[in-house]
Amino acid sequence: MTSDLAPTVSVVIPVRNDAPALDACLALLARQTVDPLEIVVVDNASTDASAAVAHRWGAVVVAEPSVGIPAAAATGYDTAKGTVIARLDADSRPGPRWVETVVEQMAAEPGLDALTGAGSFYDAPRGMRVAAAVAYLGSYYVLGHLALGHTALWGSCMAMRSEAWRAVRREVVRDDTEVHDDLDLAFRLGPGHRIRLDRSWRVGVSARSLRGRRQRRRRLDRAWRTLRLNWQDAPPWERWLRRTSLPRRG
Repeated sequence: MTSDLAPTVSVVIPVRNDAPALDACLALLARQTVDPLEIVVVDNASTDASAAVAHRWGAVVVAEPSVGIPAAAATGYDTAKGTVIARLDADSRPGPRWVETVVEQMAAEPGLDALTGAGSFYDAPRGMRVAAAVAYLGSYYVLGHLALGHTALWGSCMAMRSEAWRAVRREVVRDDTEVHDDLDLAFRLGPGHRIRLDRSWRVGVSARSLRGRRQRRRRLDRAWRTLRLNWQDAPPWERWLRRTSLPRRG
């Protein structure tokens, strides 16, 4: 792989009132073995120092006043200039080879449209950090695969080619705050785009979104809303039928 042929990577991070977590994430991105082309931080109507933190680390800061991750993430993807758009959440903690892995994987597989990874909960009890994440993400990927007819995407650690985004950017849900944007994006990409899970490509994430019955219920409600919305266009059996009828891609 020569540098002339290497994909250029834009890292997109949506943020709303999460300045300390964003600061930690950007500090880790500053130590990458391969620098991204740019880091795009989408300030989703924050009232704290999130935008100032992003500016301090030299990120491209884009304002998205419509509150919600679907709108913020889509605005970031629209802004990105790289041939590959990578995505982290503000509380993601990528290792030093995170961007390098994106470049290597995308360069090695020209037919790969999107890559998704795994993680561990860095603020869970020490003995449960990996096990809890494996249980949570394992369930997400297994159930997501059954619902989609192909691999799901996880927004805390994912990347896609910019042309894949452009193919579906007008179809994704942007204005519904109760939709899981990563799952919706995977639905819109559909069986015709190749998505691969790399379990060795990992980040640390916070377990805060799973703490408390209310938080867990909200995530489940969002998941069902995303499923119902997308199954109106194509129920699971139709998606699986379409997948089996597609020619095998390299």
